[in-house]
Order: sequence, then structure tokens, then C-alpha cells
Amino acid sequence: MPTDHSSAPRKRRGRKSPPVSRASADAFSLEHVIRPRAQFGFLDSDRMATLKGRVLDLLADYGVMVVHPEAKAALLAAGATEGSEAGRLKMPRQMIQEALDATPKSCRLAGRDRIFDMAVPRADGGFILRTGTGGHGYIDPYDASYRNMDLTATREIAAVANSLDQVGFIAHPFVHGVPEVTADIHSFAAISANTQKHVWMQPYQKENVDYLLKIAAIAAGGEDALRANPSTSTITCSFSPLEFKFMDTEVIIACGKYGVPVHACSLPSAGGTAPLSPAALAVMAGAEVVGMVTMAHVLSPGLPVIATPLMFALDMRTGSALQSSVEAMQAASLSIQLVKHGFGLMAHTYGSGSDTPDTDHQSMAERALLMQTVALSGADILGGIGQLECATVFCPVQAVLDNELGGMTRRFLQVPDVNDAALNFEEMLKVPVGGHFLDSNHTVAGCRDQHIPEVFQRIGRDDYEADGRRGAFEIARDKALSAIAKAPQAGFLSTIQNKEIAALTTAADKHIVQVYSGKVDTI
Repeated sequence: MPTDHSSAPRKRRGRKSPPVSRASADAFSLEHVIRPRAQFGFLDSDRMATLKGRVLDLLADYGVMVVHPEAKAALLAAGATEGSEAGRLKMPRQMIQEALDATPKSCRLAGRDRIFDMAVPRADGGFILRTGTGGHGYIDPYDASYRNMDLTATREIAAVANSLDQVGFIAHPFVHGVPEVTADIHSFAAISANTQKHVWMQPYQKENVDYLLKIAAIAAGGEDALRANPSTSTITCSFSPLEFKFMDTEVIIACGKYGVPVHACSLPSAGGTAPLSPAALAVMAGAEVVGMVTMAHVLSPGLPVIATPLMFALDMRTGSALQSSVEAMQAASLSIQLVKHGFGLMAHTYGSGSDTPDTDHQSMAERALLMQTVALSGADILGGIGQLECATVFCPVQAVLDNELGGMTRRFLQVPDVNDAALNFEEMLKVPVGGHFLDSNHTVAGCRDQHIPEVFQRIGRDDYEADGRRGAFEIARDKALSAIAKAPQAGFLSTIQNKEIAALTTAADKHIVQVYSGKVDTI
């Protein structure tokens, strides 16, 4: 169930006036002192100009493939021109700039309960975490066994994510045990029923888009309620290199009708669907993202679009895709700088995840480096909480550990004050031999502002041994199991809403499985 904030020393209000907190900020409350956000990136002004120029060159001089007839006609009418082959459209630079200028620079990702509303970007310069999406496998928190993702696991993911204060929204995974072509509908329905936080939707078939948005509307309390408070947002993906499928273009059109923000997602792989260098990977992602921004401006004017480059690099020895290799991390940093600071868009990418299949030492090292890298590069949303094995597996215990990393990284990004008050310099000049600052007014005033971890341990050896050598992993597992045990069995929707969603899911199974009859099996 959602975190109990009744005893927390903060007051939550509507997001028009985001609450500040004397405690550490989370996904829904701001730092009580807003400081500049530390920044790091590989791009200086000259390198940024080079990458921006190449993105525009790709779109204006070569173009993208658009297979959606309605979208193609609308883009041609708006100024796009035919490319060198059927279906390829070139986007003039002026057309692109108009789209970039008109695209909203901020949006609200609403929860179904107003206390879980989030503004992007945040007023304090921080970020929001979200859980990993699309995972086919699940690591059971009870015994660390591995199995295919199922609806039981989906409900457990929601329960754990509800309890994590740095996690602002929840993505639905890929579930087994249902028809493959409607797996997204079943998992989205399960997540929607079991959280009051914002939910991230990922359609799998073009026929599914309308069903998914109808489920979102039911969970929100109706279509008007969804438009007023968009409690879901939707991923729309390019098909690298430089192609847009019918389904993903239809997502942009459909979300415009419902007022649901979209995450314009590019997933190129260095050495596969993009050239083998971090800079080339960033250019490919930037072109696909800016192409989707331009399409959204034409097809659904005013629609909030969040740039979402998700970067992969192929392991040239094995052909495996990697999200946490050095090259993929460099490309993630480059792409976030490019879309956030170069093109002025809201920015979202993997901020967690590992290429190892388990919650091990490698996992913690890779995801800590990845989170710090993209957070310093300026990402507004850090995805991938709980994901392992290059985004194919979800582990609730890892999600709890990631939440801890998120809190630490949020504080780490705040540029420390450097002035005489922060230095307590007058007392430094007076400290006697053998003196201390324990009773200093400066210490008393600031001691409660230190970041205090919830899971990471700071105990001494004697206490550690007496507690059976329980470390962060064991504490995180207990926290995950406790959240699952406390989750309401009936979820958060009314009986009527649950019945409406169940009926819609049944109708989707009948309709969509029939559409793909003979092409898919129940898995």
C-alpha cells in the first residue's frame, strides 16, 4: 500500500504548491532548501552544436520512414517532403524548430490520489524515479527464485513500488499466462488496480491502444477525469534506425485525444541499429526523439512530449545488448545533454539497471554509476528501478535498494553552500587545542539535515554480528516482503471499476486474439 506519510514531518498539498520538507525530499515533495543542481557532461558548446547539427541534417536531408497513412498525409500537409524512397519523409529545419518551440516544456504526471501528483521538471531541480518496464522474468523476493513474469508478480511489483518514496510512477511488465497479444492489457489493468500512483503504459499491438486508454480512463474515474488529471502516460517508440511503426504513431494520435503525455522513446543499439560510437548513438536517438516531437506537434498539437532516449550498446563478442556498459553510459549522458540542454525538452532515460542477472555486487556498482552519470547530465526522470539482465528481469529487492540509491543521489546533486555561514569560519578561528564542534550552534542547526539512509547499514561490527550479519540486502528483502504483505488484496479501485476493466479485458482477448488467430499462442 502507499507509504504512510501521517507521521512524516511534512505537509502534502496539491502540486500547484508542492510541499517542501525538512526531511529528505522524495518523488512528491521538494527539498526545503533549493540549491543549484550539480552538472556533469561530455558536451561543451562546440560538441553540442555538432550533435544538434547532425540531428537536424538527418531529419531534414535524409528523413524518417512513416508508415501510418493518416500521419504521413498530415506531415506532408504541414511541410514535410518526400524522401528518397517510398514512405520516407524529410522534415525541414523550420518545421522542426516550430515543433520544438511549441512543445510544452513542463507537464504534470498525475497520480490517482493528488498526493502522488508530480511536476516535470521539478521546481527543486531534482528527478523522479520509475520502475522498470517490459521485464519478462521475475525474481521472487521470498526465496530469490526465478520465474516467468505473471500477474501475481505484477501485483507484488505494485505493492513494493507503492512503498518506495523516491519512485514516482510504475511501469507495467510483460506477463505470461495470458494471450501474448494482450499481455500489455492484462498487466496494465493489474498495475492500475493496485496503485494510486501514476502508471506508465506500453502498448504492444496497434489494436490494443484504445483498450489501454479506456482502462486508464476507467481507473481515473472517466475520460474527463483522465484529461483533467492524466494519471497515466504512454511510451511511443521509434523503430531504429529512423522508422516509426503504425502502432507508435497511433499512440501519439490517441494520446492527443485523451490529453495523456507521451514519452518519445528511442532505443538504438551501438553497432546494431546505430553506428558503433557513443556520439553516433546519441545522434540516432536525438534524431528519432526530435522526429517524434515534430510528429506530435503536427498530429496532436500541445501534447506534452518527454524525450526518452534509452541507450544500448552491443557486446561485439556475443551480440548481446548492454545498458550498463561504459559505452552505453557515455551515450546516455550525451543523449540527455542533447535533448535536455540542446533541444530544451523534458528528459527521461534509464537511471538504474544492470547487465548482470542477479542482485549482486556487479549490479550495485553498475547501477550506482549509471544513476549518478545520468542524474548529473540533467535527466528529469530516471527509469529502470528494479530491473536486471538488461531490462528483461524485475527484482523487488533490487527495487528497494535502488530507492535508497535514489535518495542518496538526490542529495548528492545539491551543490553545497560555500560561504562563511556554511564554513562556520568564525568558530574555526577560535577553536582551542583539543576542541570540538559538537555543541556548536552551527552543528545543532544543521545536524537534522543530514541524509539518513533507510536500508544501507551504518552499524558497528559487534551489532552486525549480533544481528546475524544482516546487511542492506536482507533489510531490503524484509522491506519488500512487508510491503507485499500489507498491500490491500482488493486493490484501490471500486467494485464497479474492477468489473468494467475485467469486461474490457475479456473483450480485448476475444477481439485481438481473433485478429491474430493462428499467429500467436497463449504463453
